[in-house]
Amino acid sequence: MLMLDSTIFTEVPPLRAMWAPIGEQACIAITGDHDKRILTGVLNLKTGAYLQYFSEVFNQDVFQNLLRVIRSHWRGWHLVLFLDRSKVHRAHRSRQLASRLGIEVRWLPKACPELNAVDHLWRHLKQDVLANEPLPNMDATLKRAWSYLANLSPRQRRQKAGVLSKSFWLASVL
Repeated sequence: MLMLDSTIFTEVPPLRAMWAPIGEQACIAITGDHDKRILTGVLNLKTGAYLQYFSEVFNQDVFQNLLRVIRSHWRGWHLVLFLDRSKVHRAHRSRQLASRLGIEVRWLPKACPELNAVDHLWRHLKQDVLANEPLPNMDATLKRAWSYLANLSPRQRRQKAGVLSKSFWLASVL
């Protein structure tokens, strides 16, 4: 069982906490640039194995290439992939390709990011690693994010994703 989710990195990320001397307002410069990077993660819920994929856009072609990478990475496995209901994921060609590759697709309910374990990884990444960095260098930010997630042990990934919790919604089948 795999879960997939993407997150977008922008030049002006949300600030979680910003320190400034008492009585002074913290200054945050805003450039008006709209540079972004998209990081997609695929987590094996049982083993904690993790696959990352970087792109500057996320469209059907990118997603379909990612499906091929997933099949190549977990060659010979029976795969069930949990996805949100993004148009890119639901596109007819994408569903056809997933079927041809032997990847069963299961749709997560709309507006329920708490059910996607990878979404919990993003929360830890953005709070613990990337918080409070206005105007980051996009490539350096992506590299730090990539390294942080790649260097977590499989158990740490599963823990941060909430998979090890007894109340995880798929705990009974893992």
